[in-house]
This record gives sequence, C-alpha cells and structure tokens, in this order.
Amino acid sequence: MEYNHKEIEKHWRDFWEKNKTFRAKNNSKDPKYYVLDMFPYPSGAGLHVGHPLGYIASDIVARYKKLCGYNVLHPMGFDAFGLPAEQYAIQTGKHPADTTEENINRYIDQLKNIGFAYDWDRQVNTSEPEYYKWTQWIFLQLFHHWYDEQEQKAKHIDQLISIFEKNGNKGYDKQMISGNVEAVEQTFTAEEWKGFSEKTKSDILMCYRLGYQSFAYVNWCEALGTVLANDEVKDGVSERGGHPVERRQMRQWFLRITAYAERLYNDLNTLDWSDSMKEMQRHWIGKSEGALIKFQVKDTQEFIDIFTTRPDTIYGATFMVLAPESEWIQVLTTPDRKTVVEKYVNEAKNRSERERQADVKRISGEFTGSYCIHPFTGKEIPIWTSEYVLAGYGTGAVMAVPAHDSRDFRFAKHFGLPVPRVIAGENGDQSELVDDAYEAKEGILMNSDILNGMKVKDAIQAVIQQVEKMGIGVRQVNYRLRDANFSRQRYWGEPFPIYYKDGIATPLDFSELPLKLPEMEDFKPTGNPEGPLAKLTDWKYKGYQLETDTMPGFAGSSWYFLRYMDANNETVFCSKDALKYWQDVDFYIGGTEHAVGHLLYSRFWHKFLYDLGFVPTIEPFKKLVNQGMIGNLSANVRIANGEKGRVIIPGEAEVQIANEYSLFWDVNYAELVSFNNKDYYKISFENFERYKLLDKNFLDFDFPESQLKDGHFLAYTVNDKMSKSKLNVVNPDQICSDYGADTLRMYEMFLGPIEQSKPWNTNGITGVYGFLKKLWRICIGADGNIALTNEEPTDKELKTLHKTIKKIKEDIEGLSLNTSVSAFMICLNELYDLKCNKKKIYEPLLIILSPFAPHIAEEIWWKLGHTTSIAEEKFPEFRPELLIENSFSYPVSFNGKVRFNLEMPLGIPNEQIQETVLNHADAIKWLEGKAPKKVIIVPGKIVNVVV
Repeated sequence: MEYNHKEIEKHWRDFWEKNKTFRAKNNSKDPKYYVLDMFPYPSGAGLHVGHPLGYIASDIVARYKKLCGYNVLHPMGFDAFGLPAEQYAIQTGKHPADTTEENINRYIDQLKNIGFAYDWDRQVNTSEPEYYKWTQWIFLQLFHHWYDEQEQKAKHIDQLISIFEKNGNKGYDKQMISGNVEAVEQTFTAEEWKGFSEKTKSDILMCYRLGYQSFAYVNWCEALGTVLANDEVKDGVSERGGHPVERRQMRQWFLRITAYAERLYNDLNTLDWSDSMKEMQRHWIGKSEGALIKFQVKDTQEFIDIFTTRPDTIYGATFMVLAPESEWIQVLTTPDRKTVVEKYVNEAKNRSERERQADVKRISGEFTGSYCIHPFTGKEIPIWTSEYVLAGYGTGAVMAVPAHDSRDFRFAKHFGLPVPRVIAGENGDQSELVDDAYEAKEGILMNSDILNGMKVKDAIQAVIQQVEKMGIGVRQVNYRLRDANFSRQRYWGEPFPIYYKDGIATPLDFSELPLKLPEMEDFKPTGNPEGPLAKLTDWKYKGYQLETDTMPGFAGSSWYFLRYMDANNETVFCSKDALKYWQDVDFYIGGTEHAVGHLLYSRFWHKFLYDLGFVPTIEPFKKLVNQGMIGNLSANVRIANGEKGRVIIPGEAEVQIANEYSLFWDVNYAELVSFNNKDYYKISFENFERYKLLDKNFLDFDFPESQLKDGHFLAYTVNDKMSKSKLNVVNPDQICSDYGADTLRMYEMFLGPIEQSKPWNTNGITGVYGFLKKLWRICIGADGNIALTNEEPTDKELKTLHKTIKKIKEDIEGLSLNTSVSAFMICLNELYDLKCNKKKIYEPLLIILSPFAPHIAEEIWWKLGHTTSIAEEKFPEFRPELLIENSFSYPVSFNGKVRFNLEMPLGIPNEQIQETVLNHADAIKWLEGKAPKKVIIVPGKIVNVVV
C-alpha cells in the first residue's frame, strides 16, 4: 500500500477538529504552557510558504509540551482592522467587512491544511464587535487614568481631581504628576479650580490622562486620507503605496506611553529575548541622563530650556539650535530673517522625524537673527533652527558643542561657526579638530575655566551641581520615546467611545459598549482631517457628535494574547481565574519588524492593566523568538523608461539609463537557465506581451533583436524576500497537494535555523518526502496492514532510538529544529541497516516524530492498534544507560599499520586483550610465525603489535 498523504492528512485533520484534540482547559491541574504566534493580518493574497515558518516551529513546541504533560494553550486569530483592508476595499468596490471575512476563511483553510494544533474554539477577530468592545473598554480605562511618578503606577483621574480640589496645583510636586505639565499655563488654588468651567477643567485634565487628546505635528498622507505612524513612513512617502507625506498639526488622540518609559526600559532585563531585540527597544525608548539648563534670551527676561547629556561640554557651546517646530522661532526670528526662516521651517517640517534622524549627510538650517546668553561665560550665542533637532526630544532646543558632537560639528563647519575644543583626547591630545568631533566620554577638561583638569565624569557632576546652585538647571532623565499617536482618519477601525458634549470629549458608559462601526457604502477618506465617519449625519450619541476618527491597527493587537485566555467571556475581557491560571505567554514567536511597534505597545498596555490589578504579571511575554524570512528568486525584467520603453538585456547592466525601473516577473511562468555562467529566467515573448496588457503602468517596449531568439528573452534573477509584489511566492497549498503537509512542515524546519533567513528551493523537498515514504514502507506492508513485529529490540536498536530521543528533546527545547530533521533521517537509516522492524522501537519513534509530522505519525499509530490520538501519549524517557558502550572495536596495527579490527568488551585487563588479539587468525597471519617484540595497548583506543 502506497503512502497516500492526501487521504491520510484529510482524515486526521477532520479527526482533530471533531474530537477537539487540542482544546485547552482553564481549570486543569496540569502545569500550563502558553504558546503564541503573532497573529496574521488576513490579506487577500493568502499565505505563501514563508508565512508558516514560525507557525510550524511553535506548533512543534506546542505538540511537544503536550506530550510532556502540559496543558497547552496554542490559539490563533486575526488582526483584521487596518489600512490595507480598507485600501483593498476601495480599489475593488467591496466592503472591507466582506473581504476580511473572505480572507479569514481562506487563511483558516490554509492553516488547517498544514495541520496546526490550534484550539480553534478560542479564535479571535479584532474587527468583531464582541472583541473590540474590550479594546474600547481598555481605551476608556486609559482615558480615566493618570500616572503617579512617585508611586510609579496608574491611578484613577478622580484621585487627581481630588488633589486639585484640596490643594490646586500651586507648589505641588510636579515630579509626581506626570503628563504635559508645561501645557497647564497657570497655577491655581483649590478655590480657583472649583470655579473653573467644565471646559477649562477638561482641558487641564487632558494634560494628564493616559489616553488624551492634543494638537501635534503628525504624518499626514492626503492620498490615503489619514495620519501615519513614524514606522509607516519611509523616505518622505507612505510605506503602503508610496504616497507623499507631509507634517501637519492636527488634533489627535494619543496614549501616554512615555509615562512608562523607565519601566519599559528597565524590565527588558527580566525577559528571555534576544539581545538584539532588547537593544532595538532600548534604542527606541532612548533613555539618557543629563541636565536641563536655562539659557537667557538676549535683552529679555525669557529663558530657553535645553536638555543635554553632556553638561561637561558647556564651555564649548558656541550656538543654539531650535527644532523647526519650536514655538520659539516665531518669537525669536527677527524681521530681516523672517522670510528665509519661514520658508526653511515649512520645508523642514514636512520631513518625518525618522528621515531627519537618518539623513546625516544633509546639512541645512537658518539663523533666526536672535541670541541667547551663555550662563557661565556671559557671551552671546547665535540661535539657529535646523531639521536635525527634533521637537519631540528633550525640549526641542540644543546647546551646540561642535567640537564634541558630530552633527553639531558638521553644521558648524558648513556655516563657518567656531569649534573650540574643551576636552583633551588620549595622551592629552589638544590639537584642533579638523575632520570630525571628539565624542568620547573620557578625557580631561580644557578651555573650561572652573572645570579645567577634571575628568569628564567628574565635570558632568560639577556642572549639574553648579546650575542647581545658580537656580538655572536641574538633573534630569530624558527619553527619545514619544507618546503613541492613536488616531486614524479612516473607516475600517475601532470607533472611539467618545462623544463631544458642549465641546468636551466625553466617554460613553461601559453599558453602551460596544460602540459598533456603522455600515457605510461610501467609506472613502475625505481628504480632510476628519475621517469618513464625519459623512454620517446620524453618527451621534444623544444628539451629540461622536468622534469621527478610528483607532489604529495596533489597538486590537496590543492585548489579543489576553483574550485568548478566555475568548468567549461576555462579561469581562478575561476572567480572574483564567488570568491566574495562564498568567502570561511562555513562548512567543514572530518577526523582528514588530520590535518597536506591537511589542512595545503590548508591553505598555500590559503594565497599565497590571497597575489596575487586572493582570497578574508585569510583562506579557516571557520568551520571544524571531523567525527569519524565507526568500526566493524573482525574475526581474529591467525597463528603460523613455518615450518608448526598452527592455534592458543581460550585458547592458553597466549602462547608465535615466529613469530605469524594474518589473518583477512571475517565476511560475519562467524557466531557470544558465547564460555566460550566470542564472537567468527564460521568458517567452508571448507571455510577456500578455502580462503587459494586464499592467496599465507599462509602456510599449522595444526589445533588442538579440533578446528575441526563438520568441524568448532572458530576465535577471534577483534574490529577494518572498512577497506578492515580487511575484515570487510559492503557495503552501500546492506543496501540501504535491508532497503533503508533513513534508512541508519538516522541510521548512530543515532549511536552516529558525532565526535565520534562508532561500526556498522546491527541488530540495524530495529528500524529506522520501524520508516519510521510507518510514511508511518499513511500518506498513503491501496489504496496508502493519509490518512491524513484537520481537524484543537489540542493544544496537535501542541505542539508535534513545540517541534520537535525547537529540530531539534537546533540539526542541533549544529550538534547533533543523538538526532534528537530520537526526530523524539518520535514525531511520541506521534502523534500516539493522533491518529493524520492531514495534518497541517504532512506537516511541513515532511519538517523538509526531510534533514534526503529525499526520503520518497518527496514521501508523492507529494502524498499530491504538485507539487514542498519539497527541495524548507521553514523550518517551531517555535512558542514558543504553548509550553506554559495553564493547569497543579496536583497530589492531602491526608495526603501526592497521591490519584489522577486533571488537572486545570494555574494562577487561590488558593481559586478556593481548591474549585475544594474538590468538586471532588475522594476527597469526601477520605474525608469520614470529614472536612479537612488544604489544602496546591503549584501553578503549588501539592495539599495536611490534614485530
């Protein structure tokens, strides 16, 4: 009977679903283990073979942990709200709810086809009202809370109101009350607070809420009709669609993640994450310690605050730089500089912060015409504006020390500003800095008056003490992290449970949730700062206008892992009992692209819920693993774009052609060939012409005659990530149809370490497929019945089995799953050479194989006479004594040349070894009747007979 993977795999998929084999229990006495995949966004393209890489790895871990006696939670759901679904709906004319449902159903079919051990009863969909009811509820919790810096936790806004009612804010410790304290322009007494209008009180409280509304510069994309997060903008255009993005000041909802910056930074030390991932988060949070120092504006009583991590270099400050967004520019720009400064500011503000940080080669700026006074020397310092200073970091103003900061140095050299050195380098080097700044945080202070001769570390403390003594500065910790923009001017997202009563943002009561997203036929963006919901005349609550923005894509993904614990609970987001049992995620796997988005926001939300007593752990994810990408070759046809496009042929690659662009060709319609010792794709002219008709952006093309031999031309091969846009995807459905899901699962693990990126090669899959067919032939006879016997295994067979048990256990726990596949192949080959066909060997082998190839393992297990799923078995115990060698095959040499091998028990005396060797027939032959002069014996290694 041949191995029929299609029939076998369908049978066991149906069995698992019908019997709910992988259903997790919330009240189990077994220890828990929570395995989580970063849930997918259900795009219309479906899955390609790169997507399941992490899913397969987590599934192996989940199945293994179940075999080890754990109650395993391994759920799956869908991150269904967001911009891509809405854009697709606008392009196709379909409603995003319909396309999302279609895409989710397709994903479910594909995921089930690969045989994942998910508890489908816990499936979540972030666009369903039953789910986003709780997303709205969490937002309201953020709205209703502020952050107490002294106690380092969130507190209800009523406690802050109580403080204001008793004391006002006069003389109150601002270090306790976090938020935008500076935005509250006035100090007030308790009596004054009580006399404020409701609107004034609301505006003041909005400066402290963890979910708050404010005007801020944001990334506005008119083509998409929405604000974009910094990580959605690249090189001044939207990552999706490549549309222009401008910086615009708009009213937006924000989440005050900055209140949690210190905890987010410090608690990284408690996590079992890769060093590189933790470093990415540390860099994004950007903790820096230094001083806030006041510089007086010349001829005024006004002071500009600057934050610096290097107060030791204050004597080297020769100019000040303001961010283009700084409100000081309007005040300080002199009439003669007004035109050029305004023009520069308008240009600079339209570049994203990420762009401005990354572009270190571009040097630009304008002098405002005003000066400030150096607090130590009394000298006048010119005040400039430049895009390399960001409004969101520090105070949006820096004291520029060009000798000891590279960006200040380049700016000073470009504009001819002085560069006085104030720190001597190695060996007391005091030479003029010509090529770059001296940025090392070590050396001896020079040209610095009272600091001369001090080490950098001591000088930092001395300056902080001095500015505090003078009343012009304080010690301060700063963060690069900015509050999270939480507004999108789109339709397909969670509605805010907020309405505007007399101009005041007012929350809905919990009993009103969920506030459902209304059905709309025209959900295209307005192109204005108002979202599509503003088109609805009845989008109101009790006659008051409801918020027309919707929440961003990361809203639903910031807490979904908690909902899985109790997915069908209608009364709370997750019961206390479920949270007490599951606690947190034990093993989380996903891509590095979420390092400073989803992972950071999830940690923030979790810590907030911990402060409120809703979750029992400080961090949501104990262990995190980032899988690499699976890439593939693309066929890249290069086009020279002119009045009439011309295909660029191989050999012309070095020719510089204006406006060149690339077209990626579907590799399924191309043949890989070699030409001049390089790989190219051979594409028929007929297919290319047909493809051209489908692409409205194509011009008519001129084909060089050399390209059109036999109606074909050559395309370049390009190594790239697998994606629909590159036309190089491989559909896992096809692989499962041709070779089976078990083959796909094992082959993706076989490609290489899970954390590394690797290329796909369908040709290599036959080796894994051959392994499974060989296993089937050994275990199943031609009549379809089991071909294994009840004989007792030999020591060699047991040794092969337990060597593999040990290896697989170590590999799964160390996530070296590629070497596990090799170990299975080696094991089967050794058993085949030993002619082993014994149940007592193959039964445990099937159990340890089942996390990798569950369908074939289940089928053979069932045919062996078992009546329960192999998933209910226990992972076999490794018996180390079976790997202890009882004998050794000695290489026997005569005068240093090995002549034969002789196996003898280990531990026998040397005299017995010598006697056994010399009496052996082969030894008698090589002695030729002569007596040996000496017999050298190294126990367990060699025997050498000297003749």
